[in-house]
Amino acid sequence: MKKRYFLLALYFLLLFAPIYWMLITSLKTDSEILAEFTLFPKQITFEHYREIFGSPEWRGSFANSLIYVTLNVLITLAVAIPAAYAFSRWSFRGSHHLFFWLLTNRMAPAAVFMVPFTELYYAMHLFDTHLAVALAHCLFSIPLAIWILEGFMSGIPREIDETAYIDGYSFPRFFVKIFFPLIAPGVGVSAFFCFTFSWVELILAKALTVTEAKPIVVTLTAGIGAEGVKWGLLSAAGVLTMIPGALVVYFVRNSMAKGFSLGRI
Repeated sequence: MKKRYFLLALYFLLLFAPIYWMLITSLKTDSEILAEFTLFPKQITFEHYREIFGSPEWRGSFANSLIYVTLNVLITLAVAIPAAYAFSRWSFRGSHHLFFWLLTNRMAPAAVFMVPFTELYYAMHLFDTHLAVALAHCLFSIPLAIWILEGFMSGIPREIDETAYIDGYSFPRFFVKIFFPLIAPGVGVSAFFCFTFSWVELILAKALTVTEAKPIVVTLTAGIGAEGVKWGLLSAAGVLTMIPGALVVYFVRNSMAKGFSLGRI
């Protein structure tokens, strides 16, 4: 038993060590970061955070990321929920092939779609907009969400649908009142994975934006220049970029706990 607790403590120590190191680096001065190895800042400074909050570029890129990530999650769920319901309740000719084709889109590298998306969005006047990045990310997040939700919905007996219809429920009322609460854990898990992918994705976000919709992941590269790497600035930005993800995990933690135990994940 003691060995198990020791291994568990060691695991969490290794897990949170990079986060702790990034946090203390963000609180150190540039001279201390480059001079010596310390486990705690000798002189705590918030200069790096002040530089970020005082820069319109950093604030704007942070807001841009939140906008297109939110759009991506909403669009993904709006498409994936009815699609997953169709796959789970009806078997039609070619349904298995179509389902597999959706997953192959998720498996493809983002770089493959970079040039086609750029040309398409230029032609549609969507280049350098929040919607462009959100729609590009939907190519990867929608198949994943359908795959997760289809697993949840297939586990719900079809007799529930039939009983609701016999009781006089219309399909919209049945879906909202009865079915959606049953798949809420799956929706939470899907939203979490869609948010995480869209928040950290760099290739498409960088290729499809220039100034107006430039996200935080692209602005992070500004900390690497000819004068060297600004470790304190990058660490402070890294700490701030973890906050939205931590908030998402906090609010959907109950759904995620059920989702990981009941669904495909």
